[in-house]
Amino acid sequence: MISRRKMLGWSMTGAAVAALPLPALAAPASVSTVDLRGSIDARDHGVAPDGGDVSSRKLMALIEQAARQNKPVYLPPGDYRVSGLDLPDNTRLVGVSGASRLVYSGDGSFIRATAARRIELSNLVIDGGNRWLDDQTPALVHFSGIPDVSIDNCEILGARKSAIQLERCGGRIERSKISGAADYALYAVESTGLSVTGNNVFDCGNGGILIHRWEKGVDGSIVTANRIFRIGARNGGTGQYGNAINLFRAANVMVSGNHITDSAFSAIRANSSSNAQISGNQCFRSGETAIYAEFSFEGAVISGNTVDGAANGISVVNFNEGGRLSTISGNIVRNLSATGPYKLDGAIFGVGISAEADTAVTGNVVENAALWGLALGFGPYLRNVVANNNIVRGAKVGCAVSVAEGAGSTVISGNVFQDVKDGGVIGFRWTEAATGEVGGRQDAAAAFPHLTVMGNRVG
Repeated sequence: MISRRKMLGWSMTGAAVAALPLPALAAPASVSTVDLRGSIDARDHGVAPDGGDVSSRKLMALIEQAARQNKPVYLPPGDYRVSGLDLPDNTRLVGVSGASRLVYSGDGSFIRATAARRIELSNLVIDGGNRWLDDQTPALVHFSGIPDVSIDNCEILGARKSAIQLERCGGRIERSKISGAADYALYAVESTGLSVTGNNVFDCGNGGILIHRWEKGVDGSIVTANRIFRIGARNGGTGQYGNAINLFRAANVMVSGNHITDSAFSAIRANSSSNAQISGNQCFRSGETAIYAEFSFEGAVISGNTVDGAANGISVVNFNEGGRLSTISGNIVRNLSATGPYKLDGAIFGVGISAEADTAVTGNVVENAALWGLALGFGPYLRNVVANNNIVRGAKVGCAVSVAEGAGSTVISGNVFQDVKDGGVIGFRWTEAATGEVGGRQDAAAAFPHLTVMGNRVG
């Protein structure tokens, strides 16, 4: 007997077979996939791997011809030893990922373009070979005044200076691998709507991704989902170098979803950069402060980040320079060391979260801080700070709050301080303890009118 279930199965199988597409007819052998997409094959124009200076000149001529015809140039696999590629507007240069290699031959500059509308590089290896660049050339790839730059699925390595420098450019750098730059992986200044997404950046001497401006202003760059590791500070200093992601004077920038490990200084450092949004990043083993918003900024949203291993966790400071207005919420900060990368009078290491002015610090968890879990204010630089519903577990002091002359309104409420050796809430004048425990005292307001301390649990 044939059941209804079997009949239904046979019907469905027959329908599926009938729906299968017929085999595609093979393209004629003389037609390549490159021809089908309209590219110009470099081999057809005498550009061959290891072709020397003649091949270099032919490649430049071919790029100019293709740009006029609005076509891409396709580079088959191989090493193309070139210098001085001055790309015209509408350049599209495409290769085979990992196999089509532009290798710098060392004649002063490598790849550059100025005042074009669009430049596209994709599926290329750009190898600087750590060879000399002249004084006018700051990077292997140097673009200026180009609103639509696309660098996609490329590998850029071996830069004697920086790998990429963009000036007054927009567009996107994505899915690329940038490594071994003596200075920076990417230095972007005065950007116009730049996106830096999904890249691997590692083993760079002085910095990873830098979003800077010559003067303070709206930048609007987006730096998301990058993996950045082993960023050094070859030039030394106290934070000018050694940052995986660094914003300077650049307002309205989003930094989110990045995975950052082993930065000599900060994983993310925003200097004089208003309205920065720093969210959902993972920051491991930072040499100094993992996440920094400092100096003359207004507005910083720092939320949902994980910090594990740093000298300081999250610092939103420099009210003396105008740094103010932020929220610090929902972060996990742990394993903070009292040792930093330099010795400087007044430097404090081993602090979980620091804030100074017009800031809400709420819903964070700080664990294993060598010095203070929370630091509110520094000397007179404290105004309108609320710290509530945070957990500090394992610190010398749970919350250090300024009671120096001139310190302003502060609310410390509903926090849990556990395993805090010297106390839950302690008043400080600069770096010196000026009070005993005030976390559980009802008379704190009388002694220090600028403080409201209530509902905290100290254990």
